[in-house]
Amino acid sequence: MTSDRAAASGTLERLLLSKSHVAHPDLAEEMPEKPGWVRCLACGHRCAIPPDRPGVCKVRMNREGTLRVPFGYVGSLALDPVEKKPFFHVLPGSTALSFGMLGCDLHCSYCQNWFTSQTLRDPSAIAPPEDMSSEDLVDRAVLARAPIVVSTYNEPLITSEWSRAVFAKAKEAGLLTGYVSNGNATPEVLDFIRPVTDLYKVDLKGMEDRAYRSLGMPLATVLDTLEQLKRRGFWVEVVTLLVPGFNDSDAELRELTGFLARLDPLIPWHATAFHADYKMTDRRDTRPADLLRAAEIGVESGLRYVYCGNRTGRVSEWENTRCHGCGGTVIRRHGFHVLENRLGPDGICPDCRVQVPGVWSRGPRAA
Repeated sequence: MTSDRAAASGTLERLLLSKSHVAHPDLAEEMPEKPGWVRCLACGHRCAIPPDRPGVCKVRMNREGTLRVPFGYVGSLALDPVEKKPFFHVLPGSTALSFGMLGCDLHCSYCQNWFTSQTLRDPSAIAPPEDMSSEDLVDRAVLARAPIVVSTYNEPLITSEWSRAVFAKAKEAGLLTGYVSNGNATPEVLDFIRPVTDLYKVDLKGMEDRAYRSLGMPLATVLDTLEQLKRRGFWVEVVTLLVPGFNDSDAELRELTGFLARLDPLIPWHATAFHADYKMTDRRDTRPADLLRAAEIGVESGLRYVYCGNRTGRVSEWENTRCHGCGGTVIRRHGFHVLENRLGPDGICPDCRVQVPGVWSRGPRAA
């Protein structure tokens, strides 16, 4: 690291430390065998952090034997269609107030939110934090008539204390809440957020452990996270960004969709198109034909709700929701836009009366 880069990183680190908060005791523990060290439990790395050092994520820091964590700011904030997250089985056509902080526990070369996730690793990633209270965030959602608040843009697991503070206020206002995450979770963090968190989208990036480790985590962790999410009653949808030459072979797609079908054949799976971004510019974009091939493999594996994304209008019926009971189209979409929704708040198919899985009303889901 050059002296200029080191100085810039140090300045930002000091700024974030000034906005930090003491970690919740459920997500940090002392290490008696190493005085002054702390272990972070917010993500699967379970970092053992020495004094005056950050964890892998760069934003959870040991200061004088106390774990300090991000709090009270946003690095990015937007109103998005809930379909953009993507959640296709949650209040179709609704708006989600989407917020993120800074930092990530992975370092994906094709990250499409690198300007927030890689801020403390890459000097060209610039997303200055903006002070904001949890009340301000929820007030913005209410004012915008957004029934959903989502932690996204960077990895929400590493900022779970802040998310839980925001979500607690959101639940008081009658809103749904969710994570858009890489799935590098621990049982401790899932138990910590579950009381105020309804929805969880996981990026399942492939089924090759070596490729996963090149991004910064073992495959086994995300597979275990998916099982734990289902066990705890979160509403779960799964996304795979289909990257040519990285995770798009027929064999890998069969393994991936087979795992999901064994977990729950009704879990929504989104195969989405890659475009060259950040540090991965050496391969072509995903074609509609690639997505259609992946979708067919998903159906062959036993998945009943399969979607293709990022190729609006070029993937036939794979943007629509079709009832697993009768095959009838119950939600028609064009990209992120809902053209027709035939489901009521009970989620019952109007043709065959089968319950379509999802969150179709704002009634409470959190335990």
